[in-house]
Amino acid sequence: MLADSSRRTNFKNVLIVDDHPLFCDALSMTLQTVAQIGEIHTADRMEGAMDLLANGLKPDAVMLDLNLPDVDGLDGLVRLKAAANAPVIVVSSLTDSRVVSQVIQAGASGYVPKHSQRDIYRSAIEAVQSGDIFVPEGCVLIEAENDDEHSDAINRLATLTNQQSRILQLICEGKLNKQIAYDLSIAETTVKAHVTAIMRKLGVQSRTQAVLIAKKASFASVLQDQG
Repeated sequence: MLADSSRRTNFKNVLIVDDHPLFCDALSMTLQTVAQIGEIHTADRMEGAMDLLANGLKPDAVMLDLNLPDVDGLDGLVRLKAAANAPVIVVSSLTDSRVVSQVIQAGASGYVPKHSQRDIYRSAIEAVQSGDIFVPEGCVLIEAENDDEHSDAINRLATLTNQQSRILQLICEGKLNKQIAYDLSIAETTVKAHVTAIMRKLGVQSRTQAVLIAKKASFASVLQDQG
């Protein structure tokens, strides 16, 4: 994609969210080389990224790995984009067109396969700086058959706070309130209050229904539903 210099915004401050230290270092050097980005912050978990943003970090853009240990699916992308109030470029080893399509539909400004050469990263940064959407060459964006249902699940999950999202993740792992309280070092009554709020925000009546909403936003669901 060609950059439109009349509406281009240069990125000076970028947040990288990736749990692989070597790749994170390599991406930092790549961004400094191809885009002259001087200030780079990193986080290896969604929780860490959200904490940085809550403490005042205001990145011009975010580079996000999809496969983080503490998030499953697209709800993390939606929450991170809202919290950062900045374009998000997904950098992932997943290259399936269905996943790329869902990521773009969920609000990402770009998608770069991790194995890409530096020129691809340069093109992605330039495109997003110019307000364009960047996708890998040869990728055809497709509309999911269950797009309305999938988007609705993502939008509901996006209303959760960071703590509520962590608790929902633990619920999806089958943990009880007492176990969640222990894992997060909070009172069990606090967990119960959060669970009640989670169900209210998701518009469900049970923990099982909440888990189903979360699974609708997972990539496993995307790939299974579309064949």
